[in-house]
Amino acid sequence: MLTIFVHRNGETSQAREIDRAWLLPQSGTVVWVDLTLPEGDQPVPAAEAAVLRDVFGFHDLAIEDALSESHHPKVEPYEGYLYLILHGIDFQAAEHEFATHDTDFFLGPNYLVTVHAEKVRTIPAVRDLLGRNGRILAEGAPALLHRIVDTMIEHYRPEIEQLEDRIDTVEKEVFDGPQADVVRRMLDLKRDVAGLRRIVIPQRDVVGRLARREFPVIDNEIAYRFRDVFDHLVRMTDEALIFQDRMNGLLEAHVSNVSNRLNEVMKVLTVIATIFMPLTVLAGAFGMNVRLPKFPGGDGAQFWWIFGIMLVVSALMLAWFRKRGWLQ
Repeated sequence: MLTIFVHRNGETSQAREIDRAWLLPQSGTVVWVDLTLPEGDQPVPAAEAAVLRDVFGFHDLAIEDALSESHHPKVEPYEGYLYLILHGIDFQAAEHEFATHDTDFFLGPNYLVTVHAEKVRTIPAVRDLLGRNGRILAEGAPALLHRIVDTMIEHYRPEIEQLEDRIDTVEKEVFDGPQADVVRRMLDLKRDVAGLRRIVIPQRDVVGRLARREFPVIDNEIAYRFRDVFDHLVRMTDEALIFQDRMNGLLEAHVSNVSNRLNEVMKVLTVIATIFMPLTVLAGAFGMNVRLPKFPGGDGAQFWWIFGIMLVVSALMLAWFRKRGWLQ
């Protein structure tokens, strides 16, 4: 589906076709052409694809990238226009994956062409805003590009906050008393954090080039705006690194906690086994079928003598262990 917005003579309206005269820098017209690609393996309509080649005259390689599957974020200057690929974010909690939907931009002096799939949410949001405020397009094509990119990055924030809440929950469980599946959930979170870094860092590099005004189509005013977006991406990158450090620390703390608990259990079992060793010797010795020295009293008193000796030996061993600091 092809959507065309035109701002001329102080008014913004939709058009069915593109007048080539609008694309001339001296025309005083600002044009936004939005091409929504069909989902799945459905082919792109030839008439819509021809607009990129025949009307705008974009390079064949750039058109091929725009109409194909997702690519790595990048920015490439061509003669008379700028080609960008940026990614929107979509966290799929069930798969523990930060999915991305790329949006391709062709930026000229007075026009912007966007190419994206139907599932992208940023472009429809800006398109609805444009329908309520036609002055947005009057600011120019570079300003419109900034607005779309800024909206795209704003959609990152709720996803990152949800990830941080999940990390806080797991962190509380680790220190309050880990559940059986806490390790699996920590590993899932590590994968989520790695996916976030994989998305944010390339975006930061691309927006950073726009903020440094490496390209003539981006003037100083728009470059300043992109610096603000770049700052947001830098903070997100720092947060992703902090999340990674937190997850590594949580895993180490959990392993140490489990190891300490195992050591406590082994210490108790070792003390019990050590105490029962002399008691076993006494029971075995006086249980042999041979004549042994008897303690004062009759046959019935022998059991209580042996039982008392066992209690004394156990108490002495416990006192010795406590004195050595082996028991707390």
